[in-house]
Amino acid sequence: MTYKIGRFSKPFSGRIRMNSLLQLTRRAFLGVVLAAAASLPVLAAEPIKLSPEQTIAVNAISDYLNSFKTLQGEFTQISPKGNMSQGIFYIAKPGKMRFEYAPPNPFLIVSDGTWLTIKNVKKEKGDQFPLSQTPLRLVLGDQVDIAGDTNIIDFQDQDGMTTVTVEDKKNTLGSGQLTLVYDQARKVLQQWIVTDGKGRKTTVSLENLQAGIKPDPALFVVKIKRNSKNGP
Repeated sequence: MTYKIGRFSKPFSGRIRMNSLLQLTRRAFLGVVLAAAASLPVLAAEPIKLSPEQTIAVNAISDYLNSFKTLQGEFTQISPKGNMSQGIFYIAKPGKMRFEYAPPNPFLIVSDGTWLTIKNVKKEKGDQFPLSQTPLRLVLGDQVDIAGDTNIIDFQDQDGMTTVTVEDKKNTLGSGQLTLVYDQARKVLQQWIVTDGKGRKTTVSLENLQAGIKPDPALFVVKIKRNSKNGP
């Protein structure tokens, strides 16, 4: 990676043109972590029955997510309206995460293991939500069990990619769904897609992943002037 922690002093891997980034609206941004916040009530999809081969493929995704305690890399996010934003992320399991968006996007997502904070760094304001009530708990847990913790409603295996669409048994997705795209050859999670109850999709693609690098604990600490009363 060619950037400094907390700053974007150089283009990502020499490929990203920062002036081409489109700023996300706050609604689209919240859609990443709270897919069902503005969803209409819909009936949950019926879970499918996996074959033994499909079960092995789903467990491979869980095994990958359980194979690391720390992970960092770069991401590209596409909002439901097609707007693009990019940045860097850090994960320290269980529960800690930081998604830092490149300018001109002013937002920052930080999980301290208990609370998920969405901050507008320009205004020093934001919102907080219990991590346990967001879809991110499905990938930030100390032990991930996709087959056990979710209802699998679709499975695709094509061109070396396993694509699994799930609904959370604990209903943290509300009427929404989470799709995980796993690269079988590289053995990494390449992408996730959050779909809310109205069918609006937010896509996050991951690249240049590095596991096993211990991040600065300060990355998972953030202070805000809250817009909501959800936080502590």
